[in-house]
Amino acid sequence: MEAHDIEAIRRILIATGAFIEEEIRVAIELVADALRNPNVDYLVMVIQSEDDVIGYTCYGRAPFTESAYDLYWIALDPVWHGTGAARHLMAATEADVRSRGGRLLLVETASKPSYARTRHFYESIGYREVARIRDYYREGDDKVIYEKRWAAERLEELIIREGAN
Repeated sequence: MEAHDIEAIRRILIATGAFIEEEIRVAIELVADALRNPNVDYLVMVIQSEDDVIGYTCYGRAPFTESAYDLYWIALDPVWHGTGAARHLMAATEADVRSRGGRLLLVETASKPSYARTRHFYESIGYREVARIRDYYREGDDKVIYEKRWAAERLEELIIREGAN
């Protein structure tokens, strides 16, 4: 990711129609922090089509944990929905988490109807719902937490195979 990608990410966040102004502001702050302090608290991965950013993830190691990571944001330009680009982006993000020793990736999302497609996406790529906090965001809008785990033995096997290729 480069500094000029911030405006493309802002455009994508707005285009999704899923985020309120405050969420967009915070998302951009995290991206800017990742640029200022690479590989510290927030990691950002972008996916491009030719020279244009079409989506991104922001993630990082959960504070005070040994190998748990949080996915803070994923956004894809709506033009690219349904193309497999989001799956590709998540696979790359998960590979990076595993390469850093991660064994668990947590994702938080909302239960409101407009997020049904998002929840289906996570489930379709192997995440399972592990917690739900009722009325968290507002009445009738729960916080839904998904997880994906990798066993330590399998992680070592993946690293060995990747190194052998």
